[in-house]
Amino acid sequence: MRVSNWKDYELIDASAGERLERWGKVILIRPDPQILWDTPKKDPLWEQADARYRRSSTGGGKWQVLRHVPPVWSIRYGELKFRLKTMGFKHTGIFPEQAVNWDLVTGLIHRANRPIRVLNLFGYTGAATLACLRAGAQVCHVDASKGMVAWAKENAAESGLSDRPVRWLVDDCQKFVRREHRRGNTYDGIIMDPPSYGRGPGGEVWKLEEQIYTLVEECVPILSHHPLFFLLNSYTAGLSPAVMEYLLGVLVGRHFGGKLSSGEIGLPVTRSGLILPCGGTAVWQAE
Repeated sequence: MRVSNWKDYELIDASAGERLERWGKVILIRPDPQILWDTPKKDPLWEQADARYRRSSTGGGKWQVLRHVPPVWSIRYGELKFRLKTMGFKHTGIFPEQAVNWDLVTGLIHRANRPIRVLNLFGYTGAATLACLRAGAQVCHVDASKGMVAWAKENAAESGLSDRPVRWLVDDCQKFVRREHRRGNTYDGIIMDPPSYGRGPGGEVWKLEEQIYTLVEECVPILSHHPLFFLLNSYTAGLSPAVMEYLLGVLVGRHFGGKLSSGEIGLPVTRSGLILPCGGTAVWQAE
């Protein structure tokens, strides 16, 4: 699955472990361990980038500003608007390849033609939340980071969606799901974009391969009687799209029927015309 509708983002080139990217008017070079090929860096923007993230031999890394990078700037995807900044560990605040999933859930919500409640777990800076709000859904956005939830609220304001029905919660996702079950709350759609490794607000340790089955299993009872979709993402090589599809089939499909799909998501590289894989996704959706 490839993303093709961006205007404010472009993956210009990819070579020797690095991406050359345009984020609005800002040109960045970021590392990507999947880029194993060493093709000639002919595009002049390799020498004109505004900043480059350099990894450290001892772990981590830092941004090297080469020209000028605003402390905060914004880009658009359709009617959605996102605030960006150069963050630790090479990030900017959104994952542009996820636009394929924003489009997917937008279409499902529109076609449902009924009120839809969505739970966005590990919601980060809120891109999927905004897509669902724009499509007319009610959303519960949960992330363990107070800073990320605050950033998501800023993105909602930038996109003119602050008045939409949304709950912003700083919480451990697994504990929240268990409490929702006890409360009897249900959702028509669940989006889950878990990190490979992380910590909850109380120091809880999250390891994707060890805990993903249990978390999805615990989400099944909080699906409504007529759920619309369950979307699961992974950036971990050990959790392939096919494995995620099987997991959703075992846990969700057996209860609700429906159909399953999965695949790599990727970004087109302008210079080569090829697709750079950027993770995997699996979707269960109602017939």
